[in-house]
Amino acid sequence: MIAFVSGTVAALAPDTAVLEVGGVGMAVQCTPNTLSTLRLGRPAKLATSLVVREDSLTLYGFADEDERQVFELLQTASGVGPRLAQAMLAVHSPDALRRAISTGDEKALTAVPGIGKKGAQKLLLELKDRLGEPLGAPAVGAPAGQGWRDQLHAALIGLGYATREADEAVAAVTPQAEAAEGTPQVGPLLRAALQTLNRAR
Repeated sequence: MIAFVSGTVAALAPDTAVLEVGGVGMAVQCTPNTLSTLRLGRPAKLATSLVVREDSLTLYGFADEDERQVFELLQTASGVGPRLAQAMLAVHSPDALRRAISTGDEKALTAVPGIGKKGAQKLLLELKDRLGEPLGAPAVGAPAGQGWRDQLHAALIGLGYATREADEAVAAVTPQAEAAEGTPQVGPLLRAALQTLNRAR
């Protein structure tokens, strides 16, 4: 079990970070929220979960231990593998997932790509007593007010985009952010911004 990885951020991609650890580049699969906290050339520490398959060893990385624990608990539900668990954490913070499960919020689960109505109902039943109660505190790093713009812009710059490209991508997803209920989540906005940049290239 690799509990965490600590080293210099050597490379960033839309879903992966490479940390240099003792001269070795460790590729770690991360959610957009986690990637937005990393900067090229800067030291970083990620809580990790190693998923072993017959043909692969995949390391998943998280901003904190709570996110890693929720990632592993989600996979105790039938039909939930590491990719779907990561997609759930890309859309919702650990506390938002706890709240959705504890309140039976089917709509919150169907907002995750790959989860339909029946799948959401099944997950609500299976995970009801596994994730625990919401902690009540806002998600770590949750932007306040217009703070999502700065976080999103910094994340795009960290991924290697030019300032002008980052400005345009932020502008492109602003309607989506303003239409969101409550505080906009940087993770889904980062994914949408990356899609607009890929189309522009």
